Amino acid sequence: MANVNIKFNNKDYLLSCDDGQEESLKQLTKFLDKKYSELKDKLGNIGENKLLLITTIQLIDEYFDLKKKVSLQKTKLDDISDKFKEIRSLAIDYKKNKDSEIRSLNLELDKLKKTIEENNSLYETMLDKTTQSLEKIISNTELLSKIQ
Repeated sequence: MANVNIKFNNKDYLLSCDDGQEESLKQLTKFLDKKYSELKDKLGNIGENKLLLITTIQLIDEYFDLKKKVSLQKTKLDDISDKFKEIRSLAIDYKKNKDSEIRSLNLELDKLKKTIEENNSLYETMLDKTTQSLEKIISNTELLSKIQ
């Protein structure tokens, strides 16, 4: 345990605290002394005990206000966290649906490419046969023309 000399209401006190907490105790005491002095200046000399009680009540009031604000912020943070989880879940579902849709579209595209290739092949075959038929007709026409 460490001993710390502090000053409160212009009086010196020797307080004990855990090792390493000396500076924290000094800061807390300085803060308390400031609040006490502000109230003393504001309310006048109404007695040390009464002034200490009012100072304590004021600090506890500030503490509870802060505690309410922290609780409210925690609730808001929890709500935001829940909304984030919901959005994340929706995004994952959306991605899964889009991946499935993309696979389906790729399958349709592959089928369409295959159909186009088959139609091109059929077209080329028909074109070749038509060309051959036309060449025969031309050849036959030339033969007929020579015969006549």
